[in-house]
Amino acid sequence: MIVKEIQTAAYLFASILFILSLGSLSSQESAKRGVFYGIVGMLIAILATVMGQGVQGHAYIISAIAVASVIGVLLARRVEMTSMPQLVAILHSFVGLAAVLVGYGSYLDPKTHLLESTEHSIHLVEVFIGVFIGAITFTGSIIAWGKLEGKVRSKPLLYPGRHLVNIVLLLVCIVLGVMFTGAEGTTGMVYLYIMTAIASFIGVMLVMAIGGADMPVVVSMLNSYSGWAASAAGFMLGNDLLIVTGALVGSSGAILSIIMCEAMNRSFFAVIFGGFGNAPASGGAAAAMEGEVTSVNHQEVAQLLKEAKSLVIVPGYGMAVAKAQYPIYDLVQTLRKAGKQVRFAIHPVAGRLPGHMNVLLAEANVPYDIVLEMDEINEDLPNTDVVMVIGANDVVNPGAQDDPSSPIYGMPVIEAWKAEKVIVMKRSMSVGYAGVENPLFYKSNADMLYGDAKDSVEKILGYLKA
Repeated sequence: MIVKEIQTAAYLFASILFILSLGSLSSQESAKRGVFYGIVGMLIAILATVMGQGVQGHAYIISAIAVASVIGVLLARRVEMTSMPQLVAILHSFVGLAAVLVGYGSYLDPKTHLLESTEHSIHLVEVFIGVFIGAITFTGSIIAWGKLEGKVRSKPLLYPGRHLVNIVLLLVCIVLGVMFTGAEGTTGMVYLYIMTAIASFIGVMLVMAIGGADMPVVVSMLNSYSGWAASAAGFMLGNDLLIVTGALVGSSGAILSIIMCEAMNRSFFAVIFGGFGNAPASGGAAAAMEGEVTSVNHQEVAQLLKEAKSLVIVPGYGMAVAKAQYPIYDLVQTLRKAGKQVRFAIHPVAGRLPGHMNVLLAEANVPYDIVLEMDEINEDLPNTDVVMVIGANDVVNPGAQDDPSSPIYGMPVIEAWKAEKVIVMKRSMSVGYAGVENPLFYKSNADMLYGDAKDSVEKILGYLKA
């Protein structure tokens, strides 16, 4: 009895730490503290569960945790920041698979079938829903990883009647659920297997139907799915902490997805059901590019920065690929020492993961107070001397405001073109992840600086110091 009370108290303390962790992650200044809260809370949760009443085979459990921890540390240390979205996506798949396996184990457990009639039926519903969510999360996360890694095409896979197919499959799963709860003993396992296969197919098709422009939302959406899968596993296991933790992850992931959809002017349900991120919203042809693309060299950009009084830097996924955040920090320090105002403009979906650019800049020790969100910086851009776009594309596309035929029309963007001068640093004229041409490159006040972002910034810095 005492052991149970201690475990309950530990679970309560861990839940509080998880809530504090989520709260602290809302700002860059307190993010490290939030991660620490999460680590301590998880350690307490694991110890309380392993040492709980009725738990056996401690040697096997501890050995499994140790091996898994070593693998996790090695993988995490090897993964570059550019591959962090892929890592997050594949980790979500593990949560979904765990929920499926927990559901199978719970159903096959002899204790399950000794429960009273009502309690037994409720538990079977928990098992069925948990496996359903877990299977969708598992396969959907794998497809998301494939899209982000470039192993699966980023264009949405669309076919006539896809929504009707999904609805029919959902209805079939409901029928299977009724048959499953009414089956005697473990004979309902066959219905569970069939439902798992159908749910796995739904997970694949849901994410396949979502285009590259919406992948950041997909990652946060799958984060929500994994949370609900974990919560369902908590119901199956009768673990209060797992229920609470899963609900926290599920609800926060859903809220983040909705916020990002608003930032992209997307309907949340439209993203979930797919078909966006590729085809033009109006079904018309994309507007023809007007103007001429001009380019500059590193020395000319350095001279431009010497003469400018205010500078705004717009980072994107290209900065992450080139690992340019470190020389950018040196550039910022040099310009600020010269008395110039330097700030960063961060779009909510820059990169391929929510907060991707913020993490990269924090990694390079860029001061938090000069890193501003899109809504905070846009009104100042008309009074800015120079905007440097480093590896960004879709988030500074004017077509989002003035081209109704563009797939990203209506999406709020950083209005870089309103500055006196715009320097776009890219390797080539290639389109961004959304596959959309960018009229910014053809603006009269915009010049292209071709080359690797890190190399370009280092050369500019060299001319400034010289």
